Amino acid sequence: MYIKRAIEESVLKISKTFPVLLVTGPRQVGKTTMLKRLADESRSYVSLDDPDIRSMARGDPALFMQRFTPPVLIDEIQYAPEILPYIKMSVDTSGKKGEYWLTGSQAFHMMKNVSESLAGRVGIVQLLGLSCSEIDFRPSEPFTTSPERLMSRLKQTRQLGLRDLYERIFRGSFPALYKET
Repeated sequence: MYIKRAIEESVLKISKTFPVLLVTGPRQVGKTTMLKRLADESRSYVSLDDPDIRSMARGDPALFMQRFTPPVLIDEIQYAPEILPYIKMSVDTSGKKGEYWLTGSQAFHMMKNVSESLAGRVGIVQLLGLSCSEIDFRPSEPFTTSPERLMSRLKQTRQLGLRDLYERIFRGSFPALYKET
């Protein structure tokens, strides 16, 4: 079962704006799952969690880039920052939007590498745990502070009792915890 994320529309817009999309966030919040769901069949997938693939990406980035051509989703980019300059060269040559979708942890050093290597070429999105709307399978939109918007949402939102609130806090917001409810 897939839980639709409120940020999906924004992710697709960013992918149409920048050659590279980077989705960051804590482990297990659904970065890869969401991107795989949004990808069309022409986009290949490669995970740098695989030690052999990671070794190739780090040891021979040019070969890695020849093997995994765009459009591509590269998972766990923080494990092989050596390929970032090669991604830069690729997008500078092609000029196409949305060629590379990357996922990575929130590690500061990784963000610094991406920002320096791909400046002006990357749209960065942070994905966190599920929102209350996502958990309750209600239509969700990115948060705003508009009083009119907040008041209209109040009418649609289910009030949580104290017991429900404590259960939600105890359970957390990782998608895997809500797959079977």
